Amino acid sequence: MEREFDVTTSDGTMPCFAAWPDEDGPHPVVVMYMDAPGIREELRNFARRIAGQGYYAVLPDLYYRLGFLRFNLPKRTEKMTEMIFAAWHSLTNAGVAADTAALVEALAEDDAASDGPMGCVGYCMSGAFVTTVAGTFPDRFAANVSLYGVYIVTDEDDSPHLLAPKIEGEMYYAFAEHDRWVPMELIDTLRATLDEHGVSHETEVLPTTEHGFAFPERDVYHEPSAEIVWDKMFRLYERVLG
Repeated sequence: MEREFDVTTSDGTMPCFAAWPDEDGPHPVVVMYMDAPGIREELRNFARRIAGQGYYAVLPDLYYRLGFLRFNLPKRTEKMTEMIFAAWHSLTNAGVAADTAALVEALAEDDAASDGPMGCVGYCMSGAFVTTVAGTFPDRFAANVSLYGVYIVTDEDDSPHLLAPKIEGEMYYAFAEHDRWVPMELIDTLRATLDEHGVSHETEVLPTTEHGFAFPERDVYHEPSAEIVWDKMFRLYERVLG
């Protein structure tokens, strides 16, 4: 089943898309955080695949503060790229955490969505958000996945990796071998921080891959690696969420 619905936040109205199995609810919730190009059918199809494994997959439109933004990626131009980056950099970790709190509260009214432990997954820009919510809501986010996430380790006071002492759930981080956004030393810092604070995690680098390797509509799509991370994500959800 599917639905589109709005969540009221302190900053406005956040559109969301959800997909879940037809029967045997309520289903464990998996929040799917979008990448920088934003909401599109490719992401809805990812949510549908998650739902097909028995979960209530919900995809919030994090750009709602800017209005209704949709980018036609097959016709991407330099100007469109500038707009995408501007939209991305309008977001903050604190803002996405607040949006997540509002989303969780709204889902409490949905009989198809379980009120138990949750999972999440994020791509590119949302690796920071996955780590942020894992540390901000440790009692809810129990199984958390970041694929080629950026800005997880920064020099800023709100760097997501600084929340490691608060994370209680399990983390799975998959990075691309060739990624100008994520130097290897940042991955090493992330690993060391998670280990220092006893966070249960798998943090790996997929060989021969490039940033964006999990998206079928990208030139850099690497199906074998994409299927590896799908498999590991679903095994994590099954083990932790049921």
